[in-house]
Amino acid sequence: MSALQIIEDLDALKSWIGKEVAVSDWLLIDQARIDAFADVTEDHQWIHLDAERCRRESPYKAPIAHGYLILSLLPTLFERSLQIDGVAMAVNYGLDRVRLPAPVIAGSRIRGRLALERLDAVAGGMQAHWAATVEIENADKPACVAQMLARYYPANPNP
Repeated sequence: MSALQIIEDLDALKSWIGKEVAVSDWLLIDQARIDAFADVTEDHQWIHLDAERCRRESPYKAPIAHGYLILSLLPTLFERSLQIDGVAMAVNYGLDRVRLPAPVIAGSRIRGRLALERLDAVAGGMQAHWAATVEIENADKPACVAQMLARYYPANPNP
């Protein structure tokens, strides 16, 4: 299901409740991306950046991505795999039940899976409750599982 999933509008989205809606393509998490995230967030912990020390002291034997880097890629993974037409604006509303069960070793590839749990009416739009899973290629456990809350506001709201 790695192709772009196009949904006609918010009414059509309702038919996806309880179903997997989108699966993203694989995305490489290389050391350059990890280094850039470390610089932006000022989190320079050796477990992310020092390959030699990781080989000696880390149980993973290589640098790992920051958990928050993986979490921050959720919107990117899903914007590349899901398009909801008829929406003027989408707003991240929050996250619930975030877990980071497995590390992402530098050089690994990840992809996202998105299932629609619930869709609620809110003032001027709809709030979606998405079950998001970030998988690591060839790994048994996911890198991240979370419930993403997003609000969608239609391009032409009913008067």
